[in-house]
Amino acid sequence: MHTDAIVLATHNKGKIAELSLLLAPFGLSVLGLDAFPDVPDVEETGTTFAENALLKACTVSRLTGYVAVADDSGIEADALDKAPGVYSARYSATPEQKATDARNTEKLLRNLEHVPDEARTGRFRCCMAACSPGGDSVVAEGSWEGRILREKRGENGFGYDPVFFDPRMNRTAAQMSREEKNTRSHRAKAVRNLLDLWPDFWSRCTSGK
Repeated sequence: MHTDAIVLATHNKGKIAELSLLLAPFGLSVLGLDAFPDVPDVEETGTTFAENALLKACTVSRLTGYVAVADDSGIEADALDKAPGVYSARYSATPEQKATDARNTEKLLRNLEHVPDEARTGRFRCCMAACSPGGDSVVAEGSWEGRILREKRGENGFGYDPVFFDPRMNRTAAQMSREEKNTRSHRAKAVRNLLDLWPDFWSRCTSGK
């Protein structure tokens, strides 16, 4: 097992930048999947965020020989029975067209068009999983409560950030700096929870137990 770096199981440059900053306390180099062009995309066949995160982390770890960290995250709209949830990244996909951030957000806003403001509550949820080539694993979660607006605000972030409003910060996730977002976000909370579990996990990985 390689012990000089970990792999983030994603090609998403926004996630890599965000997670690299959050994972800096590990004291390891952080690689994205672009460094491993032979590793195929892992199909997210799980029905929960935890299942998908573990599936990605363990598959990438086995194929690369590094400890891999993966997340599965999404937005839940209470008025839509917590949809799109685990399908957030492919919410707008059709047989003819792949999903994009813009189309996903547009579909969410269409489906919430007739929902009154007071019922537009929701949250971002994230599950982080780490897995070693030997099969050791650990899972941590985080959530970020807020409201889903009727129109986009802000130019930062990615995904559904422009329509997710944090009442405490009085702005959307896309109106926050990366540092501000990292004090509030579901992913930051999941990473901090993962960090709490990391020493025991890393000890198990490197001891071969």
